[in-house]
Amino acid sequence: MGNGQRIVRGKLTYIFILCLVGLFVLPSVYAAKRKTQTRKQQKTEDTRVYLVHADVLHYDRNINPDAQILNGNVHFRHNGATLYCDSAHFYEASNSFEAFGHVKMLQGDTLSLTSEYAFYDGDAQLARARRNVVLKHRQSTLYTDSLDYDRLYSYGYFFEGGKLVDKGSTLTSDWGEYNTATRQAVFNYVVKLKNKDFTLTTDTLYYDTRNSQAHVVGPSHIKTRNSDIDTDDGYYNSDTEQTKLFGHSVIKNEGKQLTGDSVYYNSKTGVSEAFNNVVYNDTTNKNMLTGDYVYYDDSTGYAMATKRAVAIDYSQQDSLFMHADTFKIFTFHINTDSVYRKIHAYNKVRAYRTDVQAVCDSLVYNSKDSCMTMYKDPIVWYNSQQVIGEQIDVFMKDSTIDRAHVIEQALSVEQMYDSIHFNQVASKEMFAFFKNGNIDEVNAKDNVQIIYYNMDEADSTLTLMNYTETSLMKVFFEDKKMRYIWMNKNDGTVYPITQIPTGKDKLPSFVWFDYIRPLNKEDIFVWRGKKKGTELKKIKRREAPKLPYQEIGDDDKGSAEEKKK
Repeated sequence: MGNGQRIVRGKLTYIFILCLVGLFVLPSVYAAKRKTQTRKQQKTEDTRVYLVHADVLHYDRNINPDAQILNGNVHFRHNGATLYCDSAHFYEASNSFEAFGHVKMLQGDTLSLTSEYAFYDGDAQLARARRNVVLKHRQSTLYTDSLDYDRLYSYGYFFEGGKLVDKGSTLTSDWGEYNTATRQAVFNYVVKLKNKDFTLTTDTLYYDTRNSQAHVVGPSHIKTRNSDIDTDDGYYNSDTEQTKLFGHSVIKNEGKQLTGDSVYYNSKTGVSEAFNNVVYNDTTNKNMLTGDYVYYDDSTGYAMATKRAVAIDYSQQDSLFMHADTFKIFTFHINTDSVYRKIHAYNKVRAYRTDVQAVCDSLVYNSKDSCMTMYKDPIVWYNSQQVIGEQIDVFMKDSTIDRAHVIEQALSVEQMYDSIHFNQVASKEMFAFFKNGNIDEVNAKDNVQIIYYNMDEADSTLTLMNYTETSLMKVFFEDKKMRYIWMNKNDGTVYPITQIPTGKDKLPSFVWFDYIRPLNKEDIFVWRGKKKGTELKKIKRREAPKLPYQEIGDDDKGSAEEKKK
């Protein structure tokens, strides 16, 4: 076979393949092209605004040369929405129309838009409604005079004042937007959210109609049934009446104020919780609680503070600062004339005021009798004096100390000016009485032991040491200085200051806890316990003897008493 024949056959084969391509491939290409053209035509048809009905249709070049003028029961349809009005100007070329009188647009069964006038752009799917505009979507209704509704993105905008009514709550502002897809709204400028128990005013508010939750941004004020709230960043749920506040917000309630980096408040239950840099201030009673966590229930009067908790009493010229691991406040007979409170402070209690300091494991303050009871190794310092005992009761009067009672293993120590000698009184119990906050009298009862130093008034030197034992002693003060001592039958010894026997200058129970004493209001956070061996010794109390009938069951008590008779 020659080269010419092979070339001819090759060409015939190539032509044959092209024919096959033409038969099978090209029809598919043409079909795809026709399908694409059909889709484009369908898309174009779907975007058109259709006139469904009008009682009268005419042209009037004098009124509007570019529009069809429609009158009477006008009905349009566009992309899933139906539009009704009394009359309209239909701009078929621009796929738009103007609607006049009783304008109503319906989209599905969840959205309706009514107004006196509207312009609708079919290409942009944008409706501009004016005058007496009402947008209803599910349970929410928006009232305004100017609204632009974007059907493509499901947004409605008003800019000349509007009102949203949702489940009993009314929200008004100068400008706002509402998304019918997400059911979320944004309101700006002179915003007010109000229901029967609540009023919120702000400049910027985000509102979710699905769960009735409002989020305010910027300076805002919330007024509830019982409280006033100021915040720059807060959430409020009008269904549950729960408030979440951030940015160091403030809650005020009848002379009480709660501040924190984040605050949670439920106006239905009256419960507040605050976290970090918390301050609970009672301006009526002039005291406050601070810490990193505070809980308060205004319906029961119960409060709790922890995490660097501090109770502060500022009713006097100098404030008293007290720290404990936990503070709890219990209110009894709340909202009555016989109301009173108990404050519990426990674990590592330390208190500081300029003239008074105290340390104990726990304490309870009862406002009914104005008594503060200190438990477990309590120590109180008053100027240069130190008092310890198993239990110390301090009674207040008009927020000022009135008297104190030291129970069991009482010891009062006064450090002299030279810092090495101490006046000392030890007894079973001790009483101290105050006038205008200054010590006036001290009484020691039972097993009283005394060490007292005489001072030369001329040069303020110590001359004698007195050691005395008695059953009752009274010390009287004037201008914070001891005036004289009275005691009943006593037995004592006097030593010249230079001839005091070794060990006789200290009572057996003497101890000086200067290393524990709080130095300032910051030092109350630093716990320093007693050194080993200086704790109070546990004394076993004698028990009353049991009667025979006390050792049998309650059911047999009556028969035992009869036998005894």
